[in-house]
Amino acid sequence: MGKKEEAKGTPKGHFVVYVGKEMARFVVPMAYLKSPIFQKLLEKAADEYGYDHPNGIVLPCNASSFLRLVHVLDKTLAMAPFVDRGLLWFTLKFKF
Repeated sequence: MGKKEEAKGTPKGHFVVYVGKEMARFVVPMAYLKSPIFQKLLEKAADEYGYDHPNGIVLPCNASSFLRLVHVLDKTLAMAPFVDRGLLWFTLKFKF
């Protein structure tokens, strides 16, 4: 998940975000919405772009940073029963 999708359709249980100046389109699972890290990124997006953005959800980071985040989120979701997400938040050093 989290990979760039060329087709405009969005699978059930997923949503679309646009990333970076190039507005790269990513289809990501709804489960990301539970992640404190992803929630923080959405807060930054709201601060920067507001809630009524004509292009959908635009995240204020570049595509390579977003792909690193996706990698961590995928690992975290796979280990969810074993990882304290709050602790994980403090150990990550992402720059958005």
